[in-house]
Order: sequence, then structure tokens, then C-alpha cells
Amino acid sequence: MQHEETVMNHDDKSRLALERRLDGRLWAVREGEAIAVTPLRCFPWSAPMRCLSLRDDEQQEVALVWDPADLDPESRGALEEALVQAGFVLDVTRVDEVEEDFEIRSWKVHTRQGARSFQTALDAWPREAPTGGLLLEDVAGDLYR
Repeated sequence: MQHEETVMNHDDKSRLALERRLDGRLWAVREGEAIAVTPLRCFPWSAPMRCLSLRDDEQQEVALVWDPADLDPESRGALEEALVQAGFVLDVTRVDEVEEDFEIRSWKVHTRQGARSFQTALDAWPREAPTGGLLLEDVAGDLYR
């Protein structure tokens, strides 16, 4: 597969497929050729699930996914699973308190690593993780399962 930037948008859905293989890695498949990739979040930090760079083992960009919603459901699931595994995910064991304030929701939880407090946007709700359970992303980009 050539290392050329492929910008994914509504017109490019069929050009790129993503899949998790038995080796546990994310693979980008285009025109019958496959290459192992690692997803990296790009700017803006305010939209961490958008504009994802898919890099090969030499850190060369293979593809740029503007919006995972533009991918087919299987590719989107594979990408989300890879992001969970690549990122820092805290396992929540107990939710003690959730307070809502203007545009912000403040959480007090216990994790396997100890007590934590974090904030999410008021309209950010947990989403289903590809491997089961729920995921919540705070305003700093950390993930809580």
C-alpha cells in the first residue's frame, strides 16, 4: 500500500476499510492491500474523536479519517476498539457523585487506581465500548470505562 494521505469524507467511504486481525492490530485495507496502522488523535483537542491519523510502524500517515461516522460500521468499531486499547483507560469501580453545572458535568468516582474527579461536557454521555461496557471521555481526553 502506498503511503499517501487519504482524506476520508462522505465521498470516500468505500476507499478505506479498517479491521482488527488475529494479531490484535488495526489494519487499513485499500484496494486489496493491507497495512498495520496505529490511530493518533489530531487537532482540535476539543473534538478528540475526529480527525484521526492512521500511521504505519514508521509513523508515516497512511490515511486521515475526518469523522469515524463516515466509515462503515465494522471499520468504525475496529477503529474505536483500537483507540480504547491505545489510550489511557481508567476502570471505574464506583460512581460517588455527579453534579451538573452550566455546560459541565462534574464526576467523583473510584477507579482501580484510586479516587478521581473529572469533568465532561454536559451533552457528553457514556457510549458503548466495542468490547462491552460503557466509555466516557472527559474534557481532557482521558477515557473512563
